[in-house]
Amino acid sequence: MGSSTLSRHRLPDRSAHAMAGTAVQPPAPRPGTTPPAAPACATARYRYDRRSGTWWWSPEMFTVHGLPPGSPQPDTEVYLRCQRPEDRPRLLEAISQACGSGRPFALETRVVRPDGVERAVVVTGETRVDVAGAVVAVEGMCVDITDCRPPDSDAQRVAALQAEVGQLRSAMASRAAIEQAKGILMLLTTCSDQVAFDLLAHISSHTHRKVRDVAQVITDSASGHGRLPDDVRAIVRDACPPGRSTG
Repeated sequence: MGSSTLSRHRLPDRSAHAMAGTAVQPPAPRPGTTPPAAPACATARYRYDRRSGTWWWSPEMFTVHGLPPGSPQPDTEVYLRCQRPEDRPRLLEAISQACGSGRPFALETRVVRPDGVERAVVVTGETRVDVAGAVVAVEGMCVDITDCRPPDSDAQRVAALQAEVGQLRSAMASRAAIEQAKGILMLLTTCSDQVAFDLLAHISSHTHRKVRDVAQVITDSASGHGRLPDDVRAIVRDACPPGRSTG
């Protein structure tokens, strides 16, 4: 992944050096503090603001990475330094692709805490878009799975992880379709984010379809890959201001 791509996504060029080798170490905790132990299956949240290039971590995110909850919010380089060197390129690529194409992701990485202890985590990411459909943020979860499973065979653990990641990807795909459909409805009806979701729920209730299925047919229609079912079209047309069409 070239430096121009990183710059376009506001991910620091220095991040490439953070991925290169084992000499770079995760940030050390503040003097006189002890990193908290990561609880089993700890679930943390994060948000990357594409426009400003800044990160927000929940207190649990600091805990998973072995840092005091009161630590400064990290930048991209600090986040990558918390990963095993061989995992850094995959994580950076996933975030960059999400920024560029809106593609959600779910992948397993290994966190290296300042005390040298490794934690296996699953990182998920999904995008947030503005009314024009441009990606403005990537947010998601980091789930510590190190102590979540009994000591089964490697094959069983891999199969269980693959099933878990598959479920996360399916959930994120549904969420992405809903966010896209909301953006389309906001453009058509000049309504707010919450009203757009309420309209999706209204269509779902009156057409006996799941919300994610309603969202999918709306996004398919808007992209020219399908035609709105008559019952969905009728409700959307009723909600649209005069002079606007739903296709």
